[in-house]
Amino acid sequence: MKIKQLSVFLENKKGRLSEVSDILGAAQIDMTAFSIADSSDFGILRAIVSDPEKALEALKAKNFAVSLTEVISLSCPDTPGALAKILTVLNKGSVQIEYMYAFSLGDSAQIIIRPASIQNCENALKNYGSELLEADIRYKI
Repeated sequence: MKIKQLSVFLENKKGRLSEVSDILGAAQIDMTAFSIADSSDFGILRAIVSDPEKALEALKAKNFAVSLTEVISLSCPDTPGALAKILTVLNKGSVQIEYMYAFSLGDSAQIIIRPASIQNCENALKNYGSELLEADIRYKI
């Protein structure tokens, strides 16, 4: 199921990530998953948060370059080969993946995917029988 992901542009300098987490904490917003991609000059924090709209406004108020992006959230067994099966399904469905990140939670793996086409990705995963997670569930994990 598609959910909203917070994307924050961060200058590659000391304390910027701490500032983001301080702002979100002060606004009572929980980060349930995140990934950071960086280069020598900047980074992009991608996060699933408990209240994406509130997080967007809190960070904009502190002059951060921030946006919301739709991503797909799903759960699969945390077993060898489970991800390979999902990627095969997406490949057969001609789904192009821009990026993804995942984390393990007990016996399941939680996966966030940013596909080139949200609808194609959703269709391929639903046809396979994947457990797509609703926004209200994902934001609370």
